[in-house]
Amino acid sequence: MADLFTAETRDYLILAGVFLGILMLFTGLMQLVRTGENQSEARSRRMKMIDKGASVEDILAVLLPQRKSALIDHIPLLADLPRTLQQAGMTIAPGAFLAACCGATLALFVASSPFVHVALAAIGALAAGLLAPLVVVSARRSERHKLLEKQLPDALNLMARGLRVGHPLNTSIGAVAQEMPDPIGTEFGLIFDQVSFGDDLTDAVQEFADRVGLEDVQYLSASIGIQYGSGGDLARVIGILSQVIRDRLNMRKKIRAISSEGRLTAWFLSALPVLIFTFSNITNPTYFGSVKDDPLFFPMLATIGTLTLLNFLMLRRIVNFRV
Repeated sequence: MADLFTAETRDYLILAGVFLGILMLFTGLMQLVRTGENQSEARSRRMKMIDKGASVEDILAVLLPQRKSALIDHIPLLADLPRTLQQAGMTIAPGAFLAACCGATLALFVASSPFVHVALAAIGALAAGLLAPLVVVSARRSERHKLLEKQLPDALNLMARGLRVGHPLNTSIGAVAQEMPDPIGTEFGLIFDQVSFGDDLTDAVQEFADRVGLEDVQYLSASIGIQYGSGGDLARVIGILSQVIRDRLNMRKKIRAISSEGRLTAWFLSALPVLIFTFSNITNPTYFGSVKDDPLFFPMLATIGTLTLLNFLMLRRIVNFRV
């Protein structure tokens, strides 16, 4: 009995160690992909660097690094990772990010393989070590895009007011960089620093549009390029663009409210089979357990799961409107 108790205790200690290791690894990955700043720590990452005495060259090197051709550019599904990381506001190098993900995947596989089947351990390690960080980065990019779209009308209004009182365009951009919080504050600050460092203003704004990948910023870049080429009332154009963006954001909110019932239906109908299967297994394990050895059980289960996923994707596409 003592040997049995010792063996059980040892198994529990091993499981506890694996759990703590996975928890520490996940925490480390979250710290790795975080930018390390929030609104309470700094209004703008660029302004914080300026307060620490960083020069324009140092700011551009950190926040706007020059990318060189790398092996990752030729890997399917990962070629867009550098752009995704930049749009998510992360300054970590793509190679370092992938190295950390691969290390986490290997560590999770080694830790879990003694307790589960090798195939399940490999799938779980890939999902937690590689796919989960990619999902986190994609979510951060979407969140940053939404925040940029929300801040852009206010930034354009501030630019238009500066132009109307006679300030140069670069000075108005600098005012946005100084007054607005991140992410729009840092992005406009990079434009201001690029121009101060010798770049052409139209090129700097176009780089900003290509960097963030938003349609509204492309309109801003085109407006500034046309004004520089042929002249015109840029303050009026920027003011109208600001109002158009604001109206479109309000329209998106109205459509989202109208389509909320459809989105809830998509989630409910997709989750219902999973809930029924889980509840049946808990209340009556023999209901599905008696037929799980049938050769058609797992093909039918995979078919139902695939149809449920397709149902969710089709319903989501029906209620997902682009404005």
